[in-house]
Amino acid sequence: MHLTVDNLRCDRGGRRIFDNVSFVLSPGEALVVTGRNGAGKSTLLAILSGQLRQSGGKIEVSGVSERTLPECLHLIGHREALKAAMTARENLDFARDLLGDPRMGAPEALDRVGLAHAADAPVAYLSAGQKRRVALARLMVAHRPLWLLDEPTSALDIASQQILFELLNEHTRSGGLVIAATHQELPLDNVRELRIERPAFTDSDARFAAETI
Repeated sequence: MHLTVDNLRCDRGGRRIFDNVSFVLSPGEALVVTGRNGAGKSTLLAILSGQLRQSGGKIEVSGVSERTLPECLHLIGHREALKAAMTARENLDFARDLLGDPRMGAPEALDRVGLAHAADAPVAYLSAGQKRRVALARLMVAHRPLWLLDEPTSALDIASQQILFELLNEHTRSGGLVIAATHQELPLDNVRELRIERPAFTDSDARFAAETI
């Protein structure tokens, strides 16, 4: 799978969030998206995942037949997207059945992130770090070539972060793609950085701000 983003632009609420974002990602590559708060890192992931539409520019994917970009990716955002009343195992089984193309069973995936002992615990009873690890385990139960991760180390202790880095490197070594929005340096193989800078504050921005006060 190859992903090409050309001159992507995003406007929201009458304001320019970012402009001229371009990159090409090939099999086995990772892209770390950096920038200050509000620069549009999470917005970029939302556009790539199909949750938002860009205001301009092109997103092209090649190397996968008859599949749209959202069908080719996993997204882990600030919210883990887990059902609190279901167990960790049930959440992963549900994700595997919904997404198709199964890759690994829930017990094996939970064991990989160090949560085999919590497989049958309702997610509501898990700590923030444990919930994050269940969400990361979802990456392994169904195959998707592109992983989109928003602050992937959030709530993870040092040992859990090391497991995450191993998973990401294994994914790229097998030809997968990773795009991670983060403030933290990620020790990944074959990684590049894309820094997003917000456009300068314009007169139209000032008028919009004044109108909304």
